[in-house]
Amino acid sequence: MAGVITGFAVIASIVATGYLLGWRGSLGEGAREVLTRLAFTVATPALLFRTVAQADLTVILSTPLLVTALSTFLVAGMFVAVGAARRWSVGRTTIGALCSSYVNAGNLGIPIAVYVLGDATLVAPVLLFQQLVVTPLALTVVDLSRPDSRGRPMHRLLTPFRNPVVLGSLSGVVVSAAGWRLPGPVLEPITLLGDMSVPAVLLAFGISLCGSTLPGRGPDRWPVLLSASLKAFAQPLVAWVLAAGLFRLGRAAVFDVVVTSALPAAQNLFTYASRYQTGVRLARESILLSTILAVPVLTTVAAVLG
Repeated sequence: MAGVITGFAVIASIVATGYLLGWRGSLGEGAREVLTRLAFTVATPALLFRTVAQADLTVILSTPLLVTALSTFLVAGMFVAVGAARRWSVGRTTIGALCSSYVNAGNLGIPIAVYVLGDATLVAPVLLFQQLVVTPLALTVVDLSRPDSRGRPMHRLLTPFRNPVVLGSLSGVVVSAAGWRLPGPVLEPITLLGDMSVPAVLLAFGISLCGSTLPGRGPDRWPVLLSASLKAFAQPLVAWVLAAGLFRLGRAAVFDVVVTSALPAAQNLFTYASRYQTGVRLARESILLSTILAVPVLTTVAAVLG
C-alpha cells in the first residue's frame, strides 16, 4: 500500500500548503484566481504539449484503454442523464460528468502506478486519452454553452482552437505525429512552465477550501454526492465488469484497469470550472470527496484483485 499512501501524501501536503496560505492571506485576495489563470492559460498547456509531444501515440490503441474509454463515457453518461432529467445547466452538468469519470492519472496516478502496479507507463494511455479526447470535447461543450458563443457560426466552429488547454494538446499531437524532436533550448522553457501546472492547481485548490463547508452539503449536495459516488464506486465497478466479463482480459490487465479507474477526480477539473465560472463548488467538493473515498476503494481493489 506504499504507492497509495505516497501518492495521497504528496497531494495532501501541497493542498494543505495552499489552505495555510489562504488562511493567512499570504498571497492576497486574488491568489486563487491568479493561480487558476496561470495554470489554465500557461502552465497546463505547456505541460500537455510536452507530455504529448514526447509520447508514442500508438500506445492509445489497446484493449485496456478501450475498457477505460468505455467506462469513462458510460459513467459520464450516467451523470449527464441525471443532469438532463433535473434540468441542470449544460456547463454544470459537463463539469459534474468530468468529476464522475476523469481520473487523476498525472500527479496521483503515476506514483500509484509505480508502487502498486509496478510500471509508470501503464497510466500513459489513460493520460493521453483524457488529454486528447475527453478534455477537448468537454471544454468545447462548456465553451459552446456560454451565451457569448451563440449565434455566431464561425465563432462556434473555431471554439476548440481558442482554448489554451486544447491548443497545447493538439500542438503536441502534431509534433509527435510528425516525429519531430524539439531542441533543448526550445523544450527546456516549456518544461519549466509545465512544471508549474500541478503545484499551481493544488495550491489554488487548497486556497479554495478556506471557509468552505464539508463536502456534500449546501445547494450542490446531490450533484456532489452523485458525482463522487459515480467516480469512487461506479467507474471501477464498470471497468471491472467490462475488463473481466466482456473483454475477458487477464488477471493482471484487469487489475491495472480497475486501479486506474478507481483513481479520484483530477484537481485540474477545478481549474476548468473556475476558469469558466460554472460548477465551481461542485468541482471542488466532488474532487475532495472522491479523493477521500479513493483511499479505502484503492486499498480494497489492491487486496481483492492484486
